[in-house]
Amino acid sequence: MHKVGLVLGGRRILHDVDLGVGKGQIVTLIGPNGAGKTCLVRVLLGLIGATEGQVNRAAGLRIGYMPQRVMVDEVLPITVGRFLTLGGRASRQRQEAVLRETGVAHLMGQPVQSVSGGEMQRVLLARALLREPDLLVLDEPAQGVDVGGQAEVFRLIANIRDRYGCGVLLVSHELHLVMEAADSVVCLNQHVCCTGRPEAVSRHPEYLRLFGHPSEARGLAVYAHDHDHRHDLHGCVVSDQGQGEREKVQGDKP
Repeated sequence: MHKVGLVLGGRRILHDVDLGVGKGQIVTLIGPNGAGKTCLVRVLLGLIGATEGQVNRAAGLRIGYMPQRVMVDEVLPITVGRFLTLGGRASRQRQEAVLRETGVAHLMGQPVQSVSGGEMQRVLLARALLREPDLLVLDEPAQGVDVGGQAEVFRLIANIRDRYGCGVLLVSHELHLVMEAADSVVCLNQHVCCTGRPEAVSRHPEYLRLFGHPSEARGLAVYAHDHDHRHDLHGCVVSDQGQGEREKVQGDKP
């Protein structure tokens, strides 16, 4: 993804975004509400077209996508096993295999409406694994999971990355958990504010204005960066020329 921009309904959503995810790499995308994270994911998936820039995907790339949430009508008679195959086909053996991988094999014959929020996130992850993806795109995978289960979800994602050797693009607000497992972090606020590796920890004031002090959350890592603008307390861009340049996420682009 190179210099991607997006305008919807006359409103600028994304501007000049560079993003790459390499094989076996976990890239975490963070940013405040309204930063354009979900729209960026949709551009990457080809669900909406970029207004500017390029999205390059490797030939034959298989993508597994886990949406932020799925609403299932309470009166719809559908089991977890049937839900896995909506929009595609998979053998029962493969369905059972991915549910085992995500730790919810016992839910195979259960109504979707009967599973808990944490169980549903694992079902959605299992569905994303059905195609044995080269790239796994996860939008808020810990949504609806209690604090005790969040770390387990991110450990599961890291284990899946190791087994499949796939790249992972992970969108999350759970900074204190996600950053510990990430190979690279991209902070988005309509444009790339900062990017870096977890060990490149700093306490840049612009980052802190968005997310607070790292001592407020165990394991939170703050990433060193320089760029040619400042943000106000609401995260809006304030023009300020000559302040350096952004670092770029490294790695093969899908």
